[in-house]
Amino acid sequence: MIWSISWRNVWRNKIRSLAIILAVTIGLFGGIFSYAFMMGMSVQRTNAAIEYEISNIQIHNPKFLLNEEINFTINNPNKLIPIIEKTPGVKAVCSRIKCPGMASTAITGTGVVINGINPESEKQVSKLYTKLTSGKYFEKGDKIPVVIGHKLAKKLKAKVGSKIVVTVANTKGIITYGAYIVIGIYKTGNDSFDEVNIFVESEGFSKLISFDKNKTSEIAILLNNNDDTKKVADLLNIKLKNETTEKNITIETWEQIQPTLNAMTSMMDIMSYIFLIIILIALAFGIVNTMLMVVMERVRELGMLMAIGMNHKKVFSMIMLETIFLSIIGGIFGIVISIFIVNYFNVHGIDLAVVGEGFNSLGYSSIVYLQANNVFYIEAAILVVITAIISSIYPALKALKLNPAEAVREEA
Repeated sequence: MIWSISWRNVWRNKIRSLAIILAVTIGLFGGIFSYAFMMGMSVQRTNAAIEYEISNIQIHNPKFLLNEEINFTINNPNKLIPIIEKTPGVKAVCSRIKCPGMASTAITGTGVVINGINPESEKQVSKLYTKLTSGKYFEKGDKIPVVIGHKLAKKLKAKVGSKIVVTVANTKGIITYGAYIVIGIYKTGNDSFDEVNIFVESEGFSKLISFDKNKTSEIAILLNNNDDTKKVADLLNIKLKNETTEKNITIETWEQIQPTLNAMTSMMDIMSYIFLIIILIALAFGIVNTMLMVVMERVRELGMLMAIGMNHKKVFSMIMLETIFLSIIGGIFGIVISIFIVNYFNVHGIDLAVVGEGFNSLGYSSIVYLQANNVFYIEAAILVVITAIISSIYPALKALKLNPAEAVREEA
């Protein structure tokens, strides 16, 4: 009986009830939207770092991590790579020659990181070739080609076809120079990466710096599933135990390579929950205020119900159920609307080109694709119900303090 009475009471004042439902709907949508936005940014940044910059796992000489000198190398990579490729979960492997240097044009110059790559194997690990804004990727027959970032191109005032002189110290410490022709310009959405990294063919670059072909600076590993990163890294540590024990190599996951990125991902997750809780707290005050008005307007009615025998427990339950009904209806609308909006922008994205430069400078894309998992929807719905229950306690206790004899004499 209490359930049916509470349900009818909800719709006695439709405008007020709809106001509460609308507030719950908007509040829940705001919380879910902010979470989906932050998670979208976080997931995109992580995926971009893996796909274009660092891959899932990298192997280096331990000394190379302390000082990226050309002589701190991995010996016999051709023996290690087949072992890595046979490891479950590994999708592709490539090796790179990396060293600091200087890139300059006739106008200006700047410090860069030179990446000597095998274009074919690099394409299996990195999707950088999909991010070209002009020009082309490496092809057979290209003479002294180099691919640079758009930010670096802007800094050097270079374009496709421009000549760039690379200055680098070879393995003997002698400064050498190499001329390259820009064949492609890429843009990953991370200005810090685009401004520093240039890519050349490892075959020609190794000759320029007298680099031993039986050595390499870095082995990059791409996995089938990003969630298996730690698991695969542990397997590689077991398979290559002799090399790691003798400190010939060190194996690192993307979380270890870029700990700030991992920390930022965790921070965004926490911030989204904090934002949702703030919204729910504001919503709770609105519900308390509205339900207090409901109780005050129904003093005579509540007094009569208590006078004819409705005990305090039933009165308390009635007020709470009314609030819970309103919150559940608002919660359902909020979740349905959120799912529709999030799924839409998950496909089409939100274009923030107006502040694109600011986003790119922090390493984030200017187009954000919203993402939210099903667990968060459930958690948000539960939090709304809990908020409604807590919010209804004070108005319900206020109703219990009514004196039936005095309440029935209240003017309607």
